[in-house]
Order: sequence, then structure tokens, then C-alpha cells
Amino acid sequence: MNQFISLTFEGVANGAIYAALGLSLVIIYQATRVVNFAQPALALISVYVAYTVTQETGSYWLGFASAMIGGTLLGMLTERLLVRPVQGKSQLNAIILTLGLLLTLQGVAGMIWGNLQHSFPPPMSFRDLAAVPISPEEIFSLAAVAVVAVALFLLYRLTPLGLRMRAAAFRAESARLSGVRVGLMLTTGWGIASAIGALAGMLAVPPLLSPTVLDAVFVYGIAAAVLGGLDNPFGALAGGMVMGVGLSYVSGYVGSELTTLAALVILIVVLSLRPAGLFSRSTVRKV
Repeated sequence: MNQFISLTFEGVANGAIYAALGLSLVIIYQATRVVNFAQPALALISVYVAYTVTQETGSYWLGFASAMIGGTLLGMLTERLLVRPVQGKSQLNAIILTLGLLLTLQGVAGMIWGNLQHSFPPPMSFRDLAAVPISPEEIFSLAAVAVVAVALFLLYRLTPLGLRMRAAAFRAESARLSGVRVGLMLTTGWGIASAIGALAGMLAVPPLLSPTVLDAVFVYGIAAAVLGGLDNPFGALAGGMVMGVGLSYVSGYVGSELTTLAALVILIVVLSLRPAGLFSRSTVRKV
């Protein structure tokens, strides 16, 4: 019973990380219909920036803040300089571009920081209550993703900025006629999504950082986004939890070597029942 509880908490915490990365993918897909395969690389560079700042200052939280800022800027620059010029053309162009950016940034990270693993501390490296089945790091992961989810809900539902971002994503031409700066709203959406991706990276990386550390997390993150429905941000949260808990049980009771296969099985089973995802909704888009 104790193992079941421990695996459940571990799965929920990991699911929160997958959900955050899936959420960053969904936000971009909603706005531009682009699956951003470069998201783990943008998060990776942000984490390396945090690593550098932490090493120089000795403060994890300054590093954390620098990762959020760096992730936001990287996302905005990617949309403005690379993705926007290919918008309106074949979707294959954007896919190839983001895949190329993924490989390029991973190579750049290796050249600057090296391909060896670096020790990267978690936000809270203590365990005062050994009997408690959930660690402070897992609590922090859950709390951080919950705050992001609530903040996004409030942004999209209750603020003028959120309304303009939704209008730019789903009624671009009408939004332009209403005076909305569609390009700026899309750039802002990429910045927000990349900041969330950077958060996922900061939660997933400890204790070791390397150029390929986020590859597996990205696979589970995109699986979470597809499970929930690529057009539903909060579906990505649910998909992340399903993926995290399911993989935790498989790893604990069957073997960690089968987690990737288990992710594929979960994805196939869910999509067989709900081909568009658990919470997908039909939305008419006008460009």
C-alpha cells in the first residue's frame, strides 16, 4: 500500500511536468497550428542559462527567474524571426524549421556548456519528514504547475490581453479589423508558451543537466498534449496526469525499461476511443 501511494504521488508530480510541457505545445498549436518541436531545446537553453546564473550567484531563485525570462525571450524571437516568415505556407515548412532549430540549439548547448553532465540542484533539496510519501520537490512541481494553470485561466477569461490573444488565434482577420495587433498577440503567445516550457525544464532537469536531458520528457509531454487534445490547454493538464501516473505504475510494478512502450500503449488506447483527444473540441478558425 505504501508503494502504491508513493508511486501515485511520484506519478502526479511527473505528470505535472509533462502537463506543463504539453500545455506549452498546445498554446502554440492553438495560435499558429504549428507543433513546436523546438520546445525542448528552448527549455534546455533556458535551463542552461539558469545553471550559469546559479553557478555565478549561488542563488537557485535568481537562476529560476533568469530561466523564465530567457524562455520568454527565446520564444518571442523564434516566432518573430523564424516562424512568422513561413506562416501561411506549407505546414511542413514549420515542422522542418522547428526540428532544425531543436538540433541546432542542442548542438549549441553542447559547444558552450559541454556534453558532460552537470550537477543541477532541485529547488528544495531536503526531506525533513521521511514518513511523508511526497517530497518537497514534488510539492513544488505540483504547486508551480497549478499556479500556471490558474494564471492562464484568469488571463484568457478575465483580461483584455487574453481576449485579444484568443481573437488573434481563432478570428485573425476579424481581430485585425477590430484593431488587434495580431502579430504581437501571436508573439506574446509564443513567449508565454516558452516560459511554461522553461518551467517544465527547470522541474524536470534535476539532478543532472546535459544537452539531451529533456528528450524523453518532450516525448511524454507531446503525448500528454495529444491525449488531452491539441486544441485544449486544460486537456493537456489532464493528459499529463494520465501519462505521469500511468508511467509511474508501470515503472514501479513492471520495470522502468517499459515506460516508453507504456506511453505508446496509453496513447493508442486513448486515441482509439477518442481520436481527437480526451477533451478535444471542434473550433472553426478563420484566418
